[in-house]
Amino acid sequence: MAAAPPTLDWERELAAQGYAIVAGCDEVGRGSLAGPVSVGVVIVRAATAVDLPGVKDSKLLRPAVREALVPAIEEWAEASAVGHAAAHEIDAVGLVGALRLAGTRALAQAAQTLMPDFVILDGNQDWLSAPEQGDLFGAALPVSPPAPWRLQTRIKADMTCLSVAAASVLAKVERDAMMTALAQEYPAFGWDANMGYGTASHRAAIVEFGPTDFHRKTWRLV
Repeated sequence: MAAAPPTLDWERELAAQGYAIVAGCDEVGRGSLAGPVSVGVVIVRAATAVDLPGVKDSKLLRPAVREALVPAIEEWAEASAVGHAAAHEIDAVGLVGALRLAGTRALAQAAQTLMPDFVILDGNQDWLSAPEQGDLFGAALPVSPPAPWRLQTRIKADMTCLSVAAASVLAKVERDAMMTALAQEYPAFGWDANMGYGTASHRAAIVEFGPTDFHRKTWRLV
């Protein structure tokens, strides 16, 4: 039996609690060997947003369907954006830090149009909020100012929350386009088909030709 499509139920529940402007946030490219991690953000006025038929978690949609949905999502959303963190940034700050970079970039761009009150983050890990740090003696170190929104993680939000599903589509389409373009420059790695993920043919090409500047060199590539 097919899964029920995502709804605005939780976004509307948040609106009833006083969070009028809700952002759905999702990432793609986390497990890839090459290319960026990318984070999509879709901001809606939760109380008045209407359903958007056809939108699902990007992994459940064919590429042509995802691409066709992008204009409708961008028109439906009050604001939207996709942020990226490159392979060299992943190597420099780690995956969680790179996800934070990409998400911060996406939210900063979208918030220029409309600032959210609440962010729904897919999954069970808050990789977006700045970590609280202390030094070896327990004294607090300077941290980033608190975000102007409340954030909550939600497992399988990309399957159940329409704003998050829409964000996943935007992120997937934009990242896939980047990898397809890079494949023209590096055809041996098959990025137009594997999108940078660790297929057997991709790993074999890394063995034969060595990693590129777009590979995550701190990862186990072969």
